[in-house]
Amino acid sequence: MRFTAAVTHEGDWQVARCLEVEVASQGHTVEEALANLREALELYFEDETLPEGLEPPMIATVELSV
Repeated sequence: MRFTAAVTHEGDWQVARCLEVEVASQGHTVEEALANLREALELYFEDETLPEGLEPPMIATVELSV
């Protein structure tokens, strides 16, 4: 099953968040954060059922005029 992750830089960490379920992880590099997120998702779904018919989220940029 394929999930979508958003990765942000927060202090010394890269934080990877799954957009389909409320699971996040972190690492010192993007690769490490994504590997840790993969592991966190695997652990999460040990106790949860995988969602059926999951559509990928739409990613959009919102611009503010300040």
